[in-house]
Amino acid sequence: MAQLGGTAATMAWDSGLQKQAQDYYRMALRAAHAAGDRAFGANLLAGMARQMLYNQCPQDALELVRLAQKGVDRTDAPRLRSMLHTREAWAYAAMGRASAFRRATEEASESLTEAGNDEPYWIAYFDAAELAGVTGGRLLDLARHDPSRHAEGAAESIRTALSERGPEVSRSYALDLIGLAECHFLLGDVAGAVDHTHQAVDAAARTRSSRVRAQLSNLYPYTVSRSSSSTVSEVRARVRELLAN
Repeated sequence: MAQLGGTAATMAWDSGLQKQAQDYYRMALRAAHAAGDRAFGANLLAGMARQMLYNQCPQDALELVRLAQKGVDRTDAPRLRSMLHTREAWAYAAMGRASAFRRATEEASESLTEAGNDEPYWIAYFDAAELAGVTGGRLLDLARHDPSRHAEGAAESIRTALSERGPEVSRSYALDLIGLAECHFLLGDVAGAVDHTHQAVDAAARTRSSRVRAQLSNLYPYTVSRSSSSTVSEVRARVRELLAN
């Protein structure tokens, strides 16, 4: 019951149904508590934290993550612990705490090296590719405020994620490409940014994720600020067309 509720919450959140997702998370959390499933309860709290992060509430997210971490035994579920550290790092990045972000990211990497094949199926998605993608996305958050320090690192992590997971993971692949395009804009590499934006539009067209479209809409202003280039104008029109459908 808890896992069904968690799946429903994730689907609702990815479809932009924020209130419905919150209701599903609470229902699933109650079921996990009743079943004594602390690991899945921690996973649900991590999902709730992610929602807080997208709603620009990093301190609330950090408190949820810390509560989740208290419910996980340090000797068990290293893959789950790794994921929780990335949510912690995400909150720090959102607050501009670069040093704390790097510490939490290192802890995530260390925990993942301990992961085996005996963990719950619902956390199997969190692998080296996912860690690289999440790390790249959070470095990109920092790069928006300080491109010279963080943009190249963000791009490198995102490239690793793209090479390891492939286009069959459609939503994540599209998000990675959008992030990589933004990295190139921040680095001043307009040609690279245009190329990756075209790839991002192609990938976004293969998924119905509202989250992908929201991220693509955040990329759009970069194309407006460079409107004198014909190649940028072309890709801007493609982004606008996709967002209009």
